[in-house]
Amino acid sequence: MSLKKISALILTILVVTMIGCRANPIRTVSEAPVMASGQYTEKDVKKAIIRAGQSIGWGMKPVKPGLIIATIFVRNHMAKVEIKYDKKKFSIDYKDSAGLNYDGTNIHRSYNNWIKNLEQRINSQLSSL
Repeated sequence: MSLKKISALILTILVVTMIGCRANPIRTVSEAPVMASGQYTEKDVKKAIIRAGQSIGWGMKPVKPGLIIATIFVRNHMAKVEIKYDKKKFSIDYKDSAGLNYDGTNIHRSYNNWIKNLEQRINSQLSSL
């Protein structure tokens, strides 16, 4: 194999590896069940979601019953999500971002970590209802 072919092969492997590392499909939470043990209302669910987000640095803005817009700023990055909820379930959906290389499908891995943490904190707060 010639030096030119080996160089091209190595370059191809490096490019594929770099692209593979950056391809992080956007994380969503779809209709996760509210796991609460006691008597609670939809208003209790709203309060638990707001407490959860605020406890880990998210700005939580109730827009209307069943919808909260949550925003987080970390260094020069921003992520904004819609949290839809009712008494039995909640969802977290991407709304907007800055500095996270969102291409319509993939996004920086930090976003997915933030959503995972938000989901876990929401579940923790809901379980205490």
